[in-house]
Formats: sequence, C-alpha cells, structure tokens
Amino acid sequence: MTFSPHIFMTDSPTLTHVNPQGGVRMVDVGAKPDTVRTAVAAGRVLLGSQAFQLVQENKVRKGDVLTVAQIAGIMGAKQTSKLIPLCHDVQVKGVDVELVLNEADQAIDIRAYAKTTGPTGVEMEALTAVSIAGLTIYDMCKSVSKEIVITDIHLLAKTGGQSGDYRKGQPD
Repeated sequence: MTFSPHIFMTDSPTLTHVNPQGGVRMVDVGAKPDTVRTAVAAGRVLLGSQAFQLVQENKVRKGDVLTVAQIAGIMGAKQTSKLIPLCHDVQVKGVDVELVLNEADQAIDIRAYAKTTGPTGVEMEALTAVSIAGLTIYDMCKSVSKEIVITDIHLLAKTGGQSGDYRKGQPD
C-alpha cells in the first residue's frame, strides 16, 4: 500500500510542517521574537523485579545505570535536531534529567527539564531527553530481562512562545 502526502492535507492552520503542495518543510522561525521557553517531560521504564533490584543495588554489569542514563538524556536533548528531521537546532541553555526509583511499580520514573531563550520551544528536547534516558536504561538492563517496557513518554508542561503556557491536565 502506498500513501500520498496529499491525503493528509487539510486547511487546518495547525499543520505548520506541510507546504501548499502537500510536501514537508521546516518552519521559518526567523521573524519570531526570542523569548524564554521551558519544557518538562516525563516517562517511565518498567523493569521487573530482577532488573529493578540490580539497578537499586547498583549491580548491573554495564555500570551505574542511573548516572549513565542521566548523562545520556542530557546528551540526547542537545542532539534533538539531529535526530528529529524537521526540528530546529535549539541552543539549549539548560537541561536536567531526574531518575527516581519507583519500588512499588519496579520502575524508574524519568523527568526532564529543558530551557532556552529563542524563537522556538524546547518540548522536543525535553521529550528526547526522556526517550534517550529510557533507551539507555533498557540497553544497560537488557541482559537481565527482555521484558523491559519504556512507557508513558509525554509533555507535562511548557512555558513561553506564541501558543502560551501549557500544563498537562489544565484546560487550554
């Protein structure tokens, strides 16, 4: 089955990455003013009992899972535009990745914060940080279990920009 990009065309002004011919484009943000922008994203890695215990005791053969995943998440945020095709190269001013052991769910909860001053936001950088941290946890623990699940990656909040502030669960 083949798909034509034209079947996804609509008159909706929200499809900013679709040109009038139905092809893709990178949005020109050159005329937009620089503003302070932040984003917070979250996700979870379900490890299972054996992998969770090894991470908790820092006994995974590949090393300190939490520290390596934290560094990987920060590095991922800085590389977002190289990973996501139509994403702008954002000068990230700050990134923080927090990993919390969730014993009740035998999981690691991931939260990432990104900040910039510029014409476009850092939602993708925060989401990429969470994703790369989760993938790193999986990579470091996969020899213990293939049942690991990376889940619930989502945006929690963002500030700045034309669309204004957003907080998950609050009405638009």
